[in-house]
Amino acid sequence: MKLTIVGCSGSFPGPQSPASCYLLSAEWEGRTWRILLDLGNGSLGALQRYTDLRGIDAIFLSHLHPDHCMDLCGLHVAVRWDPAGWERSRIPVYGPAATADRMASAYGLELDPGMHEDFDFRSWADRSAVSVGPFTVTPYQVVHPVEEAYALRVEAPMTGLDGDVTSRVLAYSGDTDTCEGVLDAARDADFFLCEAAFHEGRDDAITGVHLTGRRAGEIATRAAVKRLLLTHLPIWNDANVSIGEARESYDGQLAVAVAGVSYQV
Repeated sequence: MKLTIVGCSGSFPGPQSPASCYLLSAEWEGRTWRILLDLGNGSLGALQRYTDLRGIDAIFLSHLHPDHCMDLCGLHVAVRWDPAGWERSRIPVYGPAATADRMASAYGLELDPGMHEDFDFRSWADRSAVSVGPFTVTPYQVVHPVEEAYALRVEAPMTGLDGDVTSRVLAYSGDTDTCEGVLDAARDADFFLCEAAFHEGRDDAITGVHLTGRRAGEIATRAAVKRLLLTHLPIWNDANVSIGEARESYDGQLAVAVAGVSYQV
């Protein structure tokens, strides 16, 4: 599968990147399937550089902070008011139980019908996998100051040159502090997209909210992931500091996410 970093700025859009949004695509049964992990504020515009909005097969929300979900409101406008119309079924949106009501309230809609005519809202159940095309996505509840927050484990088949089919795994931390949920989501992943919004020594008094580079590296090491990509760095973070912290606890492939860059998983 291919990962494209649509947005990776932490907590709000920065000058070089929208907030959190990650596009995954994979070839399966004669066509390209595309899913989104989060759709944070500012990301909908950038997303159109990489795909037609009609090509979105499903959206998977880690939690309901605006930097991870708010551009669903803009997508609602695109679906509802495009003069050309959308000849397709409702877009599946997986997320916390409050997702449909939160989006309707954010746009000033009555809860019924809200956005239900455009999106097929489905609630996460901790560690219960769902499938869309070639993708199998499993949510793992994590620690963050909202009612529900999840790390996501995404698996997709890959056909080798010899014709053998194997599974590739991308883990996405969402927003979390160190916990068993994010560790289990990341276990043996080929690619770990992990937030590192805090710095050691600066944010030590704040617990249960975000990871530092060091803690992200510790999780990656404990989970034996093959590649670690730090993301969700707010504009006041020094990426070199985050990398240095992660290198203290992880010796595998390591980098910081940059908007517009794509990776093969």
